[in-house]
Amino acid sequence: MTNLIPTKATDDDLLVRAPGPQELHPTRARRKRRALELSLAIAVPVVLILLWQLAASQSWIDERIYPAPSTILADGWQRAADGELWPDVWATLKRVLAGYVIGTVSGYLLGLLMGSISLVRAALEPLLDALYVVPKLALLPIFLNMFGLGEGPQIALVAATVFFFVWISTMAAVISVPTGHRDAGQVFGASPWQMFRHILLPASLPAVLVGARIAAGVAVLVIVASEQIAANDGLGHLIFDARALFQNDVMFVGIVCVAALGVLFSELVRLAGRFLTPWAPRDRGRGQS
Repeated sequence: MTNLIPTKATDDDLLVRAPGPQELHPTRARRKRRALELSLAIAVPVVLILLWQLAASQSWIDERIYPAPSTILADGWQRAADGELWPDVWATLKRVLAGYVIGTVSGYLLGLLMGSISLVRAALEPLLDALYVVPKLALLPIFLNMFGLGEGPQIALVAATVFFFVWISTMAAVISVPTGHRDAGQVFGASPWQMFRHILLPASLPAVLVGARIAAGVAVLVIVASEQIAANDGLGHLIFDARALFQNDVMFVGIVCVAALGVLFSELVRLAGRFLTPWAPRDRGRGQS
C-alpha cells in the first residue's frame, strides 16, 4: 500500500484572482452596463432607419412603395397637427383598454379558481384548452352576431384574447406555488382569505404579470387586425384604407403608431408589475440594480 505524503503548496501552485471593476466599484459598473444597454437599444433602430433613408434617397428601393422615414415622419406630423390622426389613435386605444381590463380580470379570477381547486380545473380545463387553440379572429363573426356593429365585437375580441393568456399564466402560477408554503399556512390556521393574501398572491403574482405583459402586446395586434375587417375607424382601419388607396406613407404612419402603442402599453404593464411585486427579480437585460 502506497503512503500519500502531503506536500506543502508553493506560491506557484496558487491561483490568485484580482478583484475586477464589478467588485471594486459595483455602482459604477452597473451604471456603465445600463449606459451600454441603453446605447445599444437606441443605436440599432437608428442605424436601421438611417439605412432605410439612404436606400430611399439613392433609389435602391421604390419610394412609392417604401417611403423614406423622413417622408413618413413629415406626413405623420402633419396629420397629427391637423387633428386627423388622434381620432384613430383614441379609437384603438379605448378598445384595447376596455378589452384588456375585462380579459385580465376574468382570466385572473378563473385562473386563481382553477389553480386552487383541482375539481374545477378537471371540469373546465379541457374545454378551455380547446377554445384556446381556436384563432381569435375566427370568433369575430360570432361576436358580430352577438353584439352587432360597433364597439362590442372589437372589445369582446380583445377580451377573449387577453383572457386566455392571463388564465393560463395565473393557473400555472398558482399550481406551482410550493406545497411547503401551503402547508405552513395551514399549520398556522390561515383562513382562505389569509392563504390567498399572504401565500398564493405573493408567490404567483410575478408569473401572472408576465402573462399580462405578453397579453398587452397581443391585444394591440388583435385589435389592429379586427379593425381592418370590421371597423370604420382606428389604426387598423387607417392602415387598411391607406393601402387600398395606395397611400403608402399614410399606411406606414399607422404602422409606426401601432408599434409605439404596443411598446408603450407593454412597458406600462411591466412598470406596474415592478411596482406591485418589488420582491420579484428584475428583468434581465434591463439594467439591474
